[in-house]
Amino acid sequence: MSIHLHELNELKRLISLYDSEYAYRQLYQFLFPSLKRFCFYLLKSRELAEEAASDVMITLWRKRQELMKVDNIKVYAFVIAKNLSLNILRKNGRQEIISIDDIQLETRLDDLDPEQLLINDELKHQLEQATQELPNRCQLVFKLIKEDGLSYKEVAGILNISVKTVDAHLVAALKKLSSKLKIEYKLM
Repeated sequence: MSIHLHELNELKRLISLYDSEYAYRQLYQFLFPSLKRFCFYLLKSRELAEEAASDVMITLWRKRQELMKVDNIKVYAFVIAKNLSLNILRKNGRQEIISIDDIQLETRLDDLDPEQLLINDELKHQLEQATQELPNRCQLVFKLIKEDGLSYKEVAGILNISVKTVDAHLVAALKKLSSKLKIEYKLM
């Protein structure tokens, strides 16, 4: 499901001003899968990730009257997801500080658009393998931008880093991926 910014803003308006459950369901269908995946990367538990993503959506509904003050509801939801996930990690006894750089990612290329799904199985396998070899921060930035469709500015807001740092991570990820794939296919 793909929604443009003006559609997201309209859903936000309908939820905030008119308590529209229909608009909320549409927002839920759009945001929940990405939030769940993002929480899973942080929590390493499908159950906890689903719980955290659900809590994000509940929070959005509970704070619906305040949503008109929010510039970007998608980034707002991801920041809530990050904070809830980190709180869950602390509550569950993991006292060490979790760094975004230490998060292991599972890249899912099956969620890409139809054009990208035409990539043959071998290339897809190679790309998935090459993505897994990226440094964690590069993987996370790559996933948020390329799979979840977030902008550089949105990713910077979620991860509390500068837009230039996001750009540097994405450039590094793309260089490593293209280099790895060139090497793989020269050998074949």
